[in-house]
Amino acid sequence: MKLNFYASLVLICGLQYSSCAKAIEADSLSQKLQVQVNAIGAKTYTVANAAELNALTLAPGDKVVMKVGEWKSQLINFKAKGTAENPITLVAETKGQVVLTGNSNLKIDGEWLVVDGLSFKNGFSLKDDVVIFTKNTSNSRLTNTSIENYNPNDKTVDYKWVSLYGKRNRVDHCSISGKTHQGTTLVVWLDDKPNYHQIDHNYFGPRPDLENNGGETIRIGTSTYSMNDSYTTVENNIFDKCNGEIEIISIKSGYNRILNNLFYECAGTVTFRHGNNSEVSNNYFIGNNLTNTGGVRIIGENQKVHGNYLYKISGRTLRSAISVMNAYQNPALNDYWQVKNADIQNNIIVSSKEAFVLGAGKDDKRIVAPNGVTITNNYVINPNALLVSQDEPKNLKIENNQLDGGTLITGFVKMGNDLQLSDGIWQKKTALKKPFWLNTVVGPDWKKDNRSFIFK
Repeated sequence: MKLNFYASLVLICGLQYSSCAKAIEADSLSQKLQVQVNAIGAKTYTVANAAELNALTLAPGDKVVMKVGEWKSQLINFKAKGTAENPITLVAETKGQVVLTGNSNLKIDGEWLVVDGLSFKNGFSLKDDVVIFTKNTSNSRLTNTSIENYNPNDKTVDYKWVSLYGKRNRVDHCSISGKTHQGTTLVVWLDDKPNYHQIDHNYFGPRPDLENNGGETIRIGTSTYSMNDSYTTVENNIFDKCNGEIEIISIKSGYNRILNNLFYECAGTVTFRHGNNSEVSNNYFIGNNLTNTGGVRIIGENQKVHGNYLYKISGRTLRSAISVMNAYQNPALNDYWQVKNADIQNNIIVSSKEAFVLGAGKDDKRIVAPNGVTITNNYVINPNALLVSQDEPKNLKIENNQLDGGTLITGFVKMGNDLQLSDGIWQKKTALKKPFWLNTVVGPDWKKDNRSFIFK
């Protein structure tokens, strides 16, 4: 009888080897881990390395706690499926004190997953991007995490620090600073369907000029999918001296919103590079007269530039406060497309070299002027040049703008008393607000950087 029982067990495991092996592996693992079970049956696992974490089979509501310490060259694959009511979380035992070094990276793969409180530093990735939300990932989140100076010795090596695939994922309250090698810092990757990602309350720290293409801090899309819509929102972030290339944020898709961010002393612009129907509104561009600081560069159709504050922008032409570009006659997907129906209103431009440039970049290829540019209800104070026309747009409308400290032209009147200084910023008296970085947590709550942003 005993012999028959064991013979049957061997037969079952022989037919279902992988299931038995996985069960034995899980039993062995559970003996090593600290496992707690709460009232609804969700488990909390405490792990000490990637092998322990990667071997877990997680259920909705489960929590994985990473032990404090250095995690050197750990390849973490956080793969699971939570639910909206019961997400699965991966957290540092103490936020900021789980330090991923060497050649560590993180893959987030699944649904309703949350990663919270990690720190990447003193290392670099060997081949993959540092943090990847996979194509199958949705409704997942990276929060309270830092990636700092995670650079290879060879500055020509190209990998991204954060790659956002999938749908409805979020990166928030992170500190991402010090990228010195080739490749965009954070990329939103598109396919043929919108992805609705959210990037908010992050601190993007200094990045030196690469002196070539590929040094954006954020890119939303690619040329290949540039006529597809993303619906990504970038909101309440700080971009501090992000100088990688001319495009701080490169919008290469449709229906994106860049809202209420601070661009502090960045040698570049927010650029509508490809795609249509996006919006750049209520942002603060503080140039402090530093070389090549820029504002907003417009390409494509139905782009909106509303309510931004642009202060001492020193850039000219393509890097002016607001630059409206010329286009190619028969553009390929990666070329410059004609500006149509650009809507520029309610911006405040203070002490900048060139407030508006029309037909920017005109040359022997960029010969198609904008068509349908509206510039209304803007305020301009002490410009070096109010309006520079490198080409003549069709259907240009300039009206109800106010100017102080310059020569009036058609569409501008002498400034009245609509504005007042509040928190060091010229604002409409009827719409005063405190700049978000003065009363909102930006970056990880465990990381105190003592940042200050001075209007010089």
